[in-house]
Amino acid sequence: MARFLTMAGALLAAPFPCLAASLNSMNEVGAAMQACWTPPANSENSSVTLSFSFKRDGTLIGPPRTTAIHVVGDDKARKAYVDAAIKALNDCLPLSFSPALAQGIAGNVFTLQFSSSKK
Repeated sequence: MARFLTMAGALLAAPFPCLAASLNSMNEVGAAMQACWTPPANSENSSVTLSFSFKRDGTLIGPPRTTAIHVVGDDKARKAYVDAAIKALNDCLPLSFSPALAQGIAGNVFTLQFSSSKK
C-alpha cells in the first residue's frame, strides 16, 4: 500500500534552492518544491493539491494528478492555477535525494498543496 504524506506549504516555508545539495527528508523535499512555486496573479485564497510519485533519481513516475482544487474565479482561472502548480513541480525536477531518502521514496504516493495566501 502506498504511503501518503501531505506536505502543506504553510508548514514548509524554509527556502531551499530547487536543485541544491541532496535532500535528506520529506520536509526538505516539500520546502524545495514550495521554493519553486509562484501563484498566478489575483489568485488570493486559492489552492490546488497534486498527487505524485517519485523515482529514485528525483523524477516523477508519470504526470501529477490533481486531487483537490479551490480556486476563486472561472474555469480559466482554475486551469491557470493548476497549470502553474504543475509547472512549479516540473521546474524543480529532478530533485537530488540522499541515498537513504532515495531508497525509501520510490513508488510512494505523495501529495503537495500549492496555495496563495490572503492579501
